[in-house]
Amino acid sequence: MSKSIVNTVSYPFKFDQGPITKPGKPGVTEDAAGSLLNVRGKIPSLQVSRLRTMMLEAAKDPSKILGHCCSYDGLSSRLVEEAGFPMIFLAGYTVANAYGLPDTGYIAMAEMCDKIQEACRQTTVPVMADGDTGYGSPMNVKRTVQCFAHAGAAGIMIEDQAWPKRCGHTKGKSVVSRGGGFARIQAACDARDEEQDFFLLARTDALMHGWEEAMARALEFKRIGVDAVFVEALPDREAMAKCVKELDMPVFANSKMETPVLARVAYPWTLTAAKLKSIREMLEALKKSMIVGAPPMILS
Repeated sequence: MSKSIVNTVSYPFKFDQGPITKPGKPGVTEDAAGSLLNVRGKIPSLQVSRLRTMMLEAAKDPSKILGHCCSYDGLSSRLVEEAGFPMIFLAGYTVANAYGLPDTGYIAMAEMCDKIQEACRQTTVPVMADGDTGYGSPMNVKRTVQCFAHAGAAGIMIEDQAWPKRCGHTKGKSVVSRGGGFARIQAACDARDEEQDFFLLARTDALMHGWEEAMARALEFKRIGVDAVFVEALPDREAMAKCVKELDMPVFANSKMETPVLARVAYPWTLTAAKLKSIREMLEALKKSMIVGAPPMILS
């Protein structure tokens, strides 16, 4: 058996709030003391409290970043937690790729809820999921938030692209009007405030229409009541630092924007790329083994 590669490197940032577990003997009814911090919704949620508290902690402490690797199913999510990452993010890009599809609106709420349930069954850390545009009108956005919460997720990302949406770094994307985007975010906040608490990340792709347009939308998302904002496709670190200063709230970005001013950083392509590379290499090795010897064994 090959040498284990599990947790040879520790997760570089430590967050204070861990899971709340029942003391004493398993199966015996007894009280479990504990406080749920930073609750916003009508019905508190342990996992949402953990996720929001970590995000706020990262936003306040420049030495910490809530970095995570985007997963796509139960197994990949379990490996992410096994490696020490404090949260799971099911990105639309990675989930679509797992179906063999591009990130152009092929998958919708039902497929994402299936993947949320897979991830929640296999992990103990908070799970966040990509809700794309909310899959329709503001009423659909509200239902998407409710369904994601009932499936076990702790948070969602909702964006202002027109449907069918596409990867934010590709050509041909467009955004809805300000009013349309604000209505989506208001519906998401209403779902959180009226029912189960939920972490809300609002994304805008309006930077293609200029800095002022993107900031106007992001600031209104903040006023409506989201927990964090993602301004897609910022060109450099200077722009990211300016964005954080103007918004004065937790800000999210993809991995190429990694900098201490961020609260949360995602690595959307990493696991998908690793999967493609390893499968292709193994298939080539298997073909070669048919004439030169036994195929390599992977037992770790």
